[in-house]
Amino acid sequence: MKEKSETTYTLRNKGISSSTIKNLKDGQPISTYTIDRLCMILNCDILDIIAYTPDETSRAPEQAP
Repeated sequence: MKEKSETTYTLRNKGISSSTIKNLKDGQPISTYTIDRLCMILNCDILDIIAYTPDETSRAPEQAP
């Protein structure tokens, strides 16, 4: 958002809810619709705004040999 000179105020005015902005700030899940809207608002690619970071609970079980 800093690179695009956008603020959370701008996001709210362009249809992103306050609860969604809170989820973004807190690292909570958001919908693919929200990701689409963010890309449109910020005029960027999806890889510019998200990255996958696994946590302990999301690791796949080890494969048996």
